[in-house]
Amino acid sequence: MAASRSRNTDWQKSLQQVLERRGALELAVARPDGAPEDGVDIMWRSQLIGLHDEMIEVESPQALGRTVQLKEGAKLVAAFVIGQNRFAFQTTILPGPDTTAHTLSLYLAKPESIERCQRLNDRFDLQGLQLPQATMWPLLDPRSVGVAERANELAFDSHTRGETIDAGASGGGDALMPTMGPSISGTLMNVGGGGVGIRIASSEAGALSRHRIFWIRISMGNDNPVPLVATGKLVHTHIDSMHNTYAGIAFDFSFNPAHQKTVAAQIARYVERVQAKQILPR
Repeated sequence: MAASRSRNTDWQKSLQQVLERRGALELAVARPDGAPEDGVDIMWRSQLIGLHDEMIEVESPQALGRTVQLKEGAKLVAAFVIGQNRFAFQTTILPGPDTTAHTLSLYLAKPESIERCQRLNDRFDLQGLQLPQATMWPLLDPRSVGVAERANELAFDSHTRGETIDAGASGGGDALMPTMGPSISGTLMNVGGGGVGIRIASSEAGALSRHRIFWIRISMGNDNPVPLVATGKLVHTHIDSMHNTYAGIAFDFSFNPAHQKTVAAQIARYVERVQAKQILPR
């Protein structure tokens, strides 16, 4: 791990601060040993619900109204922020209690230790995770997304059948792109129930003050060659401790409702494949 060796064994004290602020944990399926560097790791933002003697209770991750199906025994990396510092720890999904008021809760094993993440230029190290790259274009004509998103849907269908994918068509391709302004690049920080959080360098963040609707393309890694593409509305921004802009973006399928099904299927397929790389208990 490249994370700082500043450890905190009093996990309940640290997470109590997050709970009191009605904060969340960011969760990702841990990268197995020997995993290729060209894969990507998606983090899910989950509300912290409660702290128990031997476990942590969080809201089950959601995406587009669906529960993300994380399996019992899966190894996760969890992260949270206190002040200007980001912390991370490793954990495992546990079976829940027999009775609970929160039927959509996820239960995590208590951490052996919590580590303060090291700052690396404009980002934090997150225990070896490779967060996906995202490209955003100001969408000048939202009605023009239909052709590009339909091409993406067909490419994803072909990929699920094991067919060869045309790299240009899978992401829209120049000839099929919607009517857009110049692109800006960022990193996908987390996925929430109805949108995403993207970190954008200060040098490219100016477009966020001039536009509110974007077309977004997110790389899903070499083993998932069809990128996730969707229209999104900028709903909030804030400047982080390293002067990057964090953009909260809500998916908007009002211009092409049928595309929501494909985005949901892409996310579900990613979750299935990344967990299959871990050896889970039967």
